[in-house]
Amino acid sequence: MTIPRTVFGEEHEIFRKSVKGFIEREIAPHHDQWEKDGVVSREVWRKAGEAGLLLTGIPEAYGGGGANFLMSAIVIEELARGLYSGPGFRLHSDIVAPYILHYGSEEQKRTWLPRMAKGEVVTAIAMTEPGTGSDLQGLRTTAIAKGNQLVINGQKTFITNGQLADLVIVACKTDPKEGAKGVSLVLVEAERAGFKRGRNLEKLGHKAQDTSELFFEDVSVPPSNMLGEEGRGFEYLMRELPQERLIVGVAAVAIMEAALEWTLAYTRDRKAFGRAIADFQHSRFKLAEIKTEIQVARVFLDKCLELHIAGELDVPTAAMQKWWLTELEGKVLDVCLQLHGGYGFMLEYPIARAYADARVHRIFAGTTEIMKEIVARSL
Repeated sequence: MTIPRTVFGEEHEIFRKSVKGFIEREIAPHHDQWEKDGVVSREVWRKAGEAGLLLTGIPEAYGGGGANFLMSAIVIEELARGLYSGPGFRLHSDIVAPYILHYGSEEQKRTWLPRMAKGEVVTAIAMTEPGTGSDLQGLRTTAIAKGNQLVINGQKTFITNGQLADLVIVACKTDPKEGAKGVSLVLVEAERAGFKRGRNLEKLGHKAQDTSELFFEDVSVPPSNMLGEEGRGFEYLMRELPQERLIVGVAAVAIMEAALEWTLAYTRDRKAFGRAIADFQHSRFKLAEIKTEIQVARVFLDKCLELHIAGELDVPTAAMQKWWLTELEGKVLDVCLQLHGGYGFMLEYPIARAYADARVHRIFAGTTEIMKEIVARSL
């Protein structure tokens, strides 16, 4: 018996069918080639905009879908189940867009959000630096006022959508002498002089997703490109991170559920010593264990989704779900890969690709260690 997912209603399941159809038509036939290219096509962004898959949680007044986060969760789940990690739709829609919606000026919102919803503009957010990962207070990229301009200098790395991005939210120091209070967020258009894209980084997984280095050499932008108030960037980042961490949890559970399905099918079909792998007691017990753990994970995740929709998902709870679900994901995928035997190591089998793709879930949006520190501080 599987516990019903009461968090979703009929309208959500209608949307889920349309998402599945879009993936089958526009993503599945091309994803293998995108993995070789290291980047998805521009065309799929425009088609996703036409299909209403982008900015689902942004008000209709700004071109969005006007829905709550559950619609976003559906897109995340369906992409994750098929291991279609290339399209960086959710970073664009559920991480970058909320920053502009919540902290941007009316002009910024009307300039960018409608074009983002149509897939005409691709966005990224640049936080991580070569020497700064989880410690955002230690940013070295600066945006210093000179005359009537902000001049940005610095380097960012591991930036999702980095090769395609037309607009980047850059976390930088407007007052290098300060710690958190010196951090601000600045919008940088890709055509600005001095903005350069570095390598499209080669990764263990997520091979179709463009993940890049970005360089800023005396990039001048007007003060109107400041997102929100100067010096409040760290506060804004902390405020938005729970949703980013929830996105990771949603993907983790969807991948675990898919992995269990693949493994059940494989162990029932594959034989050893005249018996199906699934008929051995060890295999049955392992499958029983991960089935139980995945079900517990799903219930916890759905509770967090309910809290988030109600505006009640706090920072420690978001951290708990992020670290626990992703650590469990690693454990579950390891068991599933082992039950595939040697074929589990072959990339032609989805379990091998899932194993590679999932490893980063324990790192990005805050490492497991940082998540535990957040929880510990709340005790």
